Amino acid sequence: MFYDAQGRLRSLPASWTDVNETDLFSQVAAGRSFSRPDDLSALASLIDRINTNEQ
Repeated sequence: MFYDAQGRLRSLPASWTDVNETDLFSQVAAGRSFSRPDDLSALASLIDRINTNEQ
């Protein structure tokens, strides 16, 4: 959590920061992959739901 420029308390997922220990995927990827497979799968599902609702 952090305070933004207007003094409001904000938060980010810990996985977006270096607060937690590096997980196994990040250690193995060694900076060569921006996204994790489970995150990409969730994104693909979200895009599919959006596309289905637009039709």
